[in-house]
Amino acid sequence: MRTAIIGAGLVGRAWAISFARAGHEVRLWDRDPAAVPAALAFAEGVLPDLAAHGLLGGAEPAAVRARLTAHADLAEALDGVEHAQESAPERVEVKRALFSELDRLAPAAATLASSTSALLPSAFQEHVAGRARCLVCHPINPPYLVPAVEVVPSRWTAPETMERAAAFMRGCGQSPLVMKREVDGFIMNRLQGALLEECFRLVADGIASAEDVDAGLRDGLALRWSFMGPFETIDLNAPGGVRDYAERYGGMYERMFPSMQRRVDWAGPVMDGVEADRAARLPRAGLAERQLWRDRRLMALLAHKRAAAGEG
Repeated sequence: MRTAIIGAGLVGRAWAISFARAGHEVRLWDRDPAAVPAALAFAEGVLPDLAAHGLLGGAEPAAVRARLTAHADLAEALDGVEHAQESAPERVEVKRALFSELDRLAPAAATLASSTSALLPSAFQEHVAGRARCLVCHPINPPYLVPAVEVVPSRWTAPETMERAAAFMRGCGQSPLVMKREVDGFIMNRLQGALLEECFRLVADGIASAEDVDAGLRDGLALRWSFMGPFETIDLNAPGGVRDYAERYGGMYERMFPSMQRRVDWAGPVMDGVEADRAARLPRAGLAERQLWRDRRLMALLAHKRAAAGEG
């Protein structure tokens, strides 16, 4: 399949790797002339690591890289594509203008997807004549290591567009979360946001340090959550399953709930403490190196999960 990446920054370059690994021809375009060469150089650097962890489906890095091509002209990049993935900056006016161009230039049967994490599709797709083929496909970055992707309709998205996008994502090795309607934060940022709110409260109220909160997830809940979700977790945590769990522990959560409704100002004094704690453990100059470490750990985890599931 011929695909297009519209916006070749942090998210766009990651999508390009996912699509090319799945065997698709990937055309990259960006308004910034330096962005696409940088994205291609990034891919060349990460593909050998993916191959070393068995995450290229048996393909050679050079073969996957050959599926990625640079295009300076948007119409040329969209010529003959079946799926276009927009990953431009998170500004509604930018996306509104870009989706008008995508709808005008892409083949009529092409799916037009946005990677936005913070904007509802109706905010920048309502004016598009072909809005029935428009939606959001929002990844957890990088999608070539984290399979979950939110497939989000606007009120005008056609059911067949949702089905086509979900099928395309599955074919790329992603795990589509097919939403029934749009809502602020989609699924993943709403879950993450609820957890982060409590993390900041625990630190702000002097109950735990930032490192203790991190350790609670890293060495506790996240070990289970790395291979099963919260509903399956509680289903297995009571002899009679999920209903039994709710009957045993529902009262505890009900008592906690009122104290969990107060917001802490993330930009307030609590941030000074959290930032100081993190900087003491990881000097700011080491962030980029630690990000590479994170991605390699994700590669190892994903390889393990696939092997455990009989996929590797």
